[in-house]
Amino acid sequence: MENFIDVGYESINKFSEELCGDKVEVVYGKDSTIIVLADGLGSGVKANILSTLTVSIVSTMLKKGEDIIEVVDTLSHTLPTCKIRQLAYSTFTIIQIFKSGEAYILEFDNPPIVLIRDGQIEELNNNFIEIHGKKIKESRIKFKKGDMLTALSDGVIHAGIGAALNLGWQWEQVSQFLLKTYYTEKSAKNVSKRLIATCKDLYFNKPGDDTTAVTIKLRSPEWVSLFAGPPINPTTDSKMVKEFMKSKGKKVVCGGTAGNIIARELEEKLIVDLSTISPEIPPMGKIRGIDLVTEGVLTLHRVVEILKNYIRNENFNSIDNKNLKDGAQSVAKMLIEDCTHLQLFIGNAMNPAHQNPEFPAELSIKGKVLQQLVSLVKQLGKKVYIRYI
Repeated sequence: MENFIDVGYESINKFSEELCGDKVEVVYGKDSTIIVLADGLGSGVKANILSTLTVSIVSTMLKKGEDIIEVVDTLSHTLPTCKIRQLAYSTFTIIQIFKSGEAYILEFDNPPIVLIRDGQIEELNNNFIEIHGKKIKESRIKFKKGDMLTALSDGVIHAGIGAALNLGWQWEQVSQFLLKTYYTEKSAKNVSKRLIATCKDLYFNKPGDDTTAVTIKLRSPEWVSLFAGPPINPTTDSKMVKEFMKSKGKKVVCGGTAGNIIARELEEKLIVDLSTISPEIPPMGKIRGIDLVTEGVLTLHRVVEILKNYIRNENFNSIDNKNLKDGAQSVAKMLIEDCTHLQLFIGNAMNPAHQNPEFPAELSIKGKVLQQLVSLVKQLGKKVYIRYI
């Protein structure tokens, strides 16, 4: 079974700056996945422009199949050294992971990558190559299932300088923190979020530098199949349910009509769980053989809002782990943590209730909510497949 490359990153801006001077780009190609972290000199607009230019050059050239040495050569000509401070205009970390599992890593003036393998912190076997006077660290590893790589900008190891910590958060301390987080957080995004949230605390909520973490985990694929809405042709109900039940992974059903169809075709009872009712979200249901059963458009709309908050907020307060009886929280948590591949079974039958002019505009069309859901799940780095029925 092909492994899944789970990539999750998080950044916070230097205090009082509207733009982040760090930039991350992830490119999923046919033969490899390319991850680039660039840290522009200084902060604010200038640093943002420099880091954006760096990741654009690297990702575009590598995607076109250019040799990585040529890429660095181009960067060297494009981004000269600051004559006053004798510093590169942008530092960078480049990670290219091939389908074979081979990973090629280049690091220039960013903090060293943290590699966790078999429950231990491992040092990379580094060589140094020199291109136009720049010493660049080069590493090659065989990325194995369970491995975790985390690339950092220097805002991470500077966290707390002159405040919570005299000398900042040293690399060794960051590594130990990541080792603990490796066991408590399943998704790469959550690892990066946890790290950056801690950095923000060490800065007393006033970061002294742009701060970024990019985490990469090699995971076994985890599928979630979600059925939302009845088929346009009722005569295909039986065929659709059989196809849905044969699909991979966990099964989620969203919608009262959809739940009734599933229960009828499986010859099971749909039981409404009144203990899960809340002021905002209708109660969940239970059908034997289905992992989650929820109401439809209202719940999905709330899932979309939770995912939006999760993506734009470095903290975890968008997921309420204490309230997983809420259908929307349960679906969102599953999509974030227990899903690498999402397969949607979308029924095209029209539900008159969703066209009610008294509904908020964003709820008037189920399809719009599902489009937003697909977009957000893709932003999380998951693979999405859609089956219209």
